Amino acid sequence: MGETKVGPGVSADGVAPADSHTLEASLEAEAAKLLPFLEPAARADLQAAAAQHVLAMTGSKPCRQLLAGQATLLRALVELATAPAPAPAPAPARDAARALVNLAADPDLHESLLAAEPGLPARLLGRVLDPQWPWAEEAAAVLANLSREPGPCAELMEALAAAEPGECGLERLVCALCRPDYNARAPLHYLGPILSNLSQRPVARAFLLDPDRCVVQRLLPLTQYSDSSVRRGGVVGTLRNCCFEHRHHEWLLGPEVDILPFLLLPLAGPEEFSEEEMDRLPVDLQYLPSDKQREPDADIRKMLIEAIMLLTATASGRQQVRDQGAYLILRELHTWEPEPDVRLACEKLIQVLIGDEPEHGMENLLEVQVPEDVEQQLQKLDLQEQEECQRQQLEQQLAPDQQAEDSTPT
Repeated sequence: MGETKVGPGVSADGVAPADSHTLEASLEAEAAKLLPFLEPAARADLQAAAAQHVLAMTGSKPCRQLLAGQATLLRALVELATAPAPAPAPAPARDAARALVNLAADPDLHESLLAAEPGLPARLLGRVLDPQWPWAEEAAAVLANLSREPGPCAELMEALAAAEPGECGLERLVCALCRPDYNARAPLHYLGPILSNLSQRPVARAFLLDPDRCVVQRLLPLTQYSDSSVRRGGVVGTLRNCCFEHRHHEWLLGPEVDILPFLLLPLAGPEEFSEEEMDRLPVDLQYLPSDKQREPDADIRKMLIEAIMLLTATASGRQQVRDQGAYLILRELHTWEPEPDVRLACEKLIQVLIGDEPEHGMENLLEVQVPEDVEQQLQKLDLQEQEECQRQQLEQQLAPDQQAEDSTPT
């Protein structure tokens, strides 16, 4: 998922200083002036103006980098964004939270943020999981940005593990994600990317793949969640990360989870199949309506394909994917797919499904040790493929201009 930017993408005053030293000195002076108005005891109207001004500053990368050096101001910003407030919650808290979203969108600033407020992940988590907190979506967006990096992600896992006695922090997070009405004031779509980031860690995958918890089964319907590509993409990313655990493939593909139809359905279109082909598909993929739309987000389509590719890592997994007619859906997707990199991923998966089985001892593709010279050759081929995709994308971008030029009367 991409970085989350909420604030305006311009500097506070719209005027570029003469040089970086002038800018730095100007911002330091400005931060010193703003700080008293961000304090809890400041007058509400002045506090609102100060928070709005800081938000505007975070829309500029140079300003963000210089603000990151203002530890006292950062602490005041966190305090304003997360401190309890009477209802209705004041606008300064919202603007302060959005400023933190912009700051956390830059990985280079994570260290400064966490140094200024060491307990930031735990503090934000408490607000995210508070069903009454009005700015929980902004707090979730900050965590989604922070948890993309290993250090903050590890701190968030520690905060989840240190939840109230008798509670499981990850369980609460999943419950909030799976309940669109969890917080009537905030949709909490960014819980999806948070869970996706956490699922890169083995301990989180162990929780998600625990057969006794039925977590994955609760996530599967969200692959079709139409109200938010952010939530939907986060869930698909989580499922893809879970598919790296090949020991669980039989369970994931089996009747207890039956993950494959949920991965294939978003990739399916309105195409008609013969009766013989239709019988090969899972029931949920048969006789789809004529207005059936494929997943509109190219990044999510690619993650779905990657998840299925991971499920074909073992011989039994490949057979199960073949037996459920995945090739038919992928064949039609490949014909339709407009994005070169997604089409390339689809081609690779099709080749795995229709190609010959690996020789004995190499059946598990996730455990095969690739010789260094072969790996270098594969990396070279991947680079060539990426360059070809970029060339095709450039041609697609230029095509309309070229057509307009060709149709211009002479």
